[in-house]
Amino acid sequence: MRIGILTLPLHTNYGGILQAYALQTVLERMGHEVVVFDTPNKNFLPPLWKLPLSFAKRAILKFVGKTDRVFIERYNNNVRSVITQYIQPFIDSNIHRKEIRSFKELKQEDFDVIVVGSDQVWRILYFPSLWLGQQIENAYLDFAKNWNVKKIAYAASFGTENWEYDEEQTEKCKDLLCKFDAVSTREVDGIKLCKTKFDVDALLVLDPTMLLNMDDYITLLQKAKTPRSDGTLLNYILDDSEEIDILINKVATDNHLVPFSVNNQFEYDDSKPLQQRIKPSVETWLRGFYDAEFVITDSFHACVFSILFKKQFIVVGNKERGMSRFKSLLKMFGLEERLVEANCDISTLQQIDYDKVYNIYDKFKELSMRYLLENLTSVPLKRDDY
Repeated sequence: MRIGILTLPLHTNYGGILQAYALQTVLERMGHEVVVFDTPNKNFLPPLWKLPLSFAKRAILKFVGKTDRVFIERYNNNVRSVITQYIQPFIDSNIHRKEIRSFKELKQEDFDVIVVGSDQVWRILYFPSLWLGQQIENAYLDFAKNWNVKKIAYAASFGTENWEYDEEQTEKCKDLLCKFDAVSTREVDGIKLCKTKFDVDALLVLDPTMLLNMDDYITLLQKAKTPRSDGTLLNYILDDSEEIDILINKVATDNHLVPFSVNNQFEYDDSKPLQQRIKPSVETWLRGFYDAEFVITDSFHACVFSILFKKQFIVVGNKERGMSRFKSLLKMFGLEERLVEANCDISTLQQIDYDKVYNIYDKFKELSMRYLLENLTSVPLKRDDY
């Protein structure tokens, strides 16, 4: 079958890139033809009819000292190409994308199935801004509401236990989701929100990254000949703080570990030299988990890969980005105690028993794969077949 995957645009989000890669890979191994919808990671010029006025305004602002660039799109695109120079090759080589600027560019006759997910594709704080101003209703396939294709949500996430839609958005999305053939989420709170807000029964499934085995990711490292990491304590922190830095240093000292990072927090910091804003490759990010003896993170997918690579780890609660995702994932595997505050004492934590964790993981993986297999076994009739 011809399947289109609707998730958040890939850009430089390691977890987002790898979950799209994983879901695509799993579906292709089932024998399907798969593309991932994506939007170009660049700035576009204003419409042609706006160009003269737009550039005139910028020239005036530059003259009075309120901006230093007239051709800002060209500058930003050049900067992005430098920042993403090690990430983009992975995307280009491993993910089959269909780049679009609007969902109106997609045609029904090109697809048998549309899969929505994973990642926080149903979070209203992210979808419209990342998808070039597209309305949240399109995350529920509003653009395809009259299409005769199968519609499946796989591990779609709201990213939070709080309801962020207004009344009109709730009603529209409810009507759209009720037309789906199957719905699943990656968090327990997602199941609750689907039921209470949309009156839709959803199934709890694994994040797509967990549908692949550890060996699948090791193969990527070997293929790229990724060099060994330069430490043993991986800290992948999205929102740094003095308290977290103290925690990292304490864990390193107490356990005789060498801290290292696979993140660049200066990506969007224009005050930093461009060379300091370059993002490490996807393979370098993965290699960090492979090499680490211990992981400290506040990232959902870093938590996922810590489990996949069977590492001892702790997750520092990140309330700004939403706690629901962490709580659901850790509870799934009986690892609730790994969610900590930055000022915690981890000396009382027990070693993670990965035999027990993987017994649970194998069962959820079987359920998740069965969900995909059962819901992709048939194709709805085309209009010509009636």
